[in-house]
Amino acid sequence: MEISGTIISILPEQSGEGRNGPWRKQDFIIETEGQYPRKVCISVWGEKIDQFALKDGEKITASVNIESREYNERWYTDVRAWKVAKESDSPGPGQQTSSTGQPPPFDAPPPEDESYPAGSDQDDLPF
Repeated sequence: MEISGTIISILPEQSGEGRNGPWRKQDFIIETEGQYPRKVCISVWGEKIDQFALKDGEKITASVNIESREYNERWYTDVRAWKVAKESDSPGPGQQTSSTGQPPPFDAPPPEDESYPAGSDQDDLPF
């Protein structure tokens, strides 16, 4: 599952010692966009804390696993990020930019096909 939004808070890192050795965890809060924005607390574990290097105000898309578990007749839900993609200002592969560096407007005409110049009566369509 993927959740997109803006990081509004990064909580302090937590660490400890378990039966499998030391562990590290950091939670961050993102706010989704849209008519009804939601705040979601997402956890990052281990070396992914350093790998993702998250900052307040960044727009991201987090790939997450959601899991609930029961303890003493109460249920706890964990939203754990396993991949984070940061939005960038540069265009992706296959995207065109204009001389201003911005993508072309949606109503931009397609490039002229030189095999059929404008005003030509030649076309291969049967109708």
